[in-house]
Amino acid sequence: MVIIARLFFISACSIVGYLTAGVYFSLPFSFLGFMGGMAVAVLVLVFERSLRDLPLGVAAGGAGGLAIGLATALLAVRGIDYVFNLSETLRACIAAALLLIPGYLGLAVGARKGREFRMPADFPSVTSQSGSSVKILDTSVIIDGRFADICDTGFIEGTLIVPRFVLEELQGIADSSDSVKRSRGRHGLETLNRLKNTTGILIEITDMDFPRIKGVDAKLVAAAKQLDGVVVTNDYNLNKVAELQGVKVLNVNDLANALKPLVLPGESMVVKAIKEGREPGQGVAYLDDGTMVIVDNGLRYLKQNVEVTVTSVLQTTAGRMIFSKVKEESSENGSGAAQAGR
Repeated sequence: MVIIARLFFISACSIVGYLTAGVYFSLPFSFLGFMGGMAVAVLVLVFERSLRDLPLGVAAGGAGGLAIGLATALLAVRGIDYVFNLSETLRACIAAALLLIPGYLGLAVGARKGREFRMPADFPSVTSQSGSSVKILDTSVIIDGRFADICDTGFIEGTLIVPRFVLEELQGIADSSDSVKRSRGRHGLETLNRLKNTTGILIEITDMDFPRIKGVDAKLVAAAKQLDGVVVTNDYNLNKVAELQGVKVLNVNDLANALKPLVLPGESMVVKAIKEGREPGQGVAYLDDGTMVIVDNGLRYLKQNVEVTVTSVLQTTAGRMIFSKVKEESSENGSGAAQAGR
C-alpha cells in the first residue's frame, strides 16, 4: 500500500511539473518540468523517511500542522491567482503542486504512526482492575520455557506482547545453521504456540518498531517506555540496562531464586560432589534445583553421597551458593573444641 502511494505521488508530481512548465513557459520546457516534478517528489520522500521515528504526540501535532498547511496552500493559490491572473490550467497545476506535497506527507506519517497506536482496550493488562502493566516478552525468556510453566499455573494472566522484531530474531535462531541454536529457536516457537493455548493468556504480536535503534534489547526498552510496560526476561545484561533507564523488569531467574528452599547454617543435607572446586580439596555438588554446594575437603568424597553441614549461604545475582563441611569433620571439630575447653 505504501509503495503504491509513493509511486502515485512521484507520478503525480512529475505530471504536475510537466503541465506547469508546458503552460507557463513553452512546450520545450515540459521535459524539464517533468524532471523537476520528479526531483521534488524524491526530495519529499527523503524528508518523509526522517519522520518515521517521530513520537506519536509529535505526529499528532504534525497532523494539526498539516491541516493548517493545506488551508494556507489554498489561500496562497487564491493570492497568486489574484495577483497574476492565472489561467485555469496553470491555477490547477499550482494548486495540485501545493496540495500534493503536504497531502502525501500527511498520508505517510499517518500510516507509519497508525501502526504504533493502540487504544487502551487493545491492552487489557494495562487497564485491568489489578492495575498490572503490559508485559513484553524477550527472546531469551521465550526460549527458556519456564515462563510458560508459570503461566500454566495461573499466576500470570492478561495480554503478553511479542514485538515483531523479537519474533523475527526468534525465527532467525530457528533457521540457524547451528543445530543447537536451531533447536533452541524451534523450542521458542513451540513455547509461543503453547502460550497461545494457555487459559487466561492472550498473545499479541505488535508491528511497532524503532528503525533508528539498533539491537533487540534497546528496542525492547524503547517499547516498554512507549507502552509503559514491563520487560519479561532472564537476560542479566538486559535486566541491568532496563533498570538504568527506569524500565521495570520481571526476571525469571530472580523468581526461581526466590522460590528455592531456604537453607540455614547448621542444617544438614546429603549431596554428591561431582567435580573439584577452585580451592585445594574442595568438592562441588548441586542440588536438584541447580543450587551450587561447595564442600570443604569434599574432593576425597568425589562421586559419593556424603552428609554435610551448611556453614554459610551466599546469595548472588547469578544464584545461590551454599558453603558446607563434611558432617563427620564438623562433629570432630566440635568435640575437639569442647575437650579443649575442659
